[in-house]
Amino acid sequence: MADRRLQVFHAVAEHLSFTRAAEALFMTQPAVTFQIRQLEEQYDTRLFERRRGGIALTRAGELVFSYAQRILGLGDEMDTRLAEMTGDVRGVLPLGASAMVAECLMAGVLVDFSARYPQVRPQMVVANSEEIASRVAGHTVAIGLIEAAARQPGLTCDICRDDELAMICAPAHPLAGMKKVGPRALAGHDYVSREPGSATREMVAGYFRDNRVPPEGLRTPMELGSPEAIKAVVATGLGFSIMARTLAAREVQLGTLLAISLNPPLRRKLYLIQPEDRFQSRLVGAFVQFARQQLKDTA
Repeated sequence: MADRRLQVFHAVAEHLSFTRAAEALFMTQPAVTFQIRQLEEQYDTRLFERRRGGIALTRAGELVFSYAQRILGLGDEMDTRLAEMTGDVRGVLPLGASAMVAECLMAGVLVDFSARYPQVRPQMVVANSEEIASRVAGHTVAIGLIEAAARQPGLTCDICRDDELAMICAPAHPLAGMKKVGPRALAGHDYVSREPGSATREMVAGYFRDNRVPPEGLRTPMELGSPEAIKAVVATGLGFSIMARTLAAREVQLGTLLAISLNPPLRRKLYLIQPEDRFQSRLVGAFVQFARQQLKDTA
């Protein structure tokens, strides 16, 4: 229902590439360029600027992009509500998840949910917890699954899972023979950390701080934005990391990593967040109920 030019602009802005946007929209690149030119002529302003190696949004483009996300989201919501008048659960389901949740937990949830509701089309944005909370607050995704309670006002934040965190290391690491390990013992070794903005990073920093080990004093040779990347690096012997024990279960079973309990223990909660002032469609309600049960059952 939304203006086609706005849909094309949104695709280009998301991919920051005319070529990839054309592929995603099943259009030719000249057709995409023409639609963007028309939109720029309508508003008499440049929406993109060319930079070395690609394109970037101008300030006007950033403004249009923020409105395009909301306009297209409202269009999807309208389609969903109209479908519900016939009793169907169908439509686009815009989701957001932190990297850990997306990589390690959401695949099974989405596969099973799609099997139950084949007319639903999930669309998932993956970013750190802070970014996902901002997207939910801005109504560009309907539901977020993150690893820390959201700080933004206007959001409901419900715990749907509770996991134990453990220290992970390679079998040849100097701490590999310990049954439990404390913050002071860890402080003498290289720590492979998550990136700034990660809820796990903040949680681990708070854990060290609470146990009188300044996190800024830790030797941190590497910061990575993915649990999978961290596990691969740690398996080579370059330091230790801290993550949910369930995330390393496969590698522990294969013998490439060890998971050692922390002393004192550290637990992480998984939060499901939604806008508190937003209409909850039958589709969103069905997913929330389904995801809560699935995540609880697999904890």
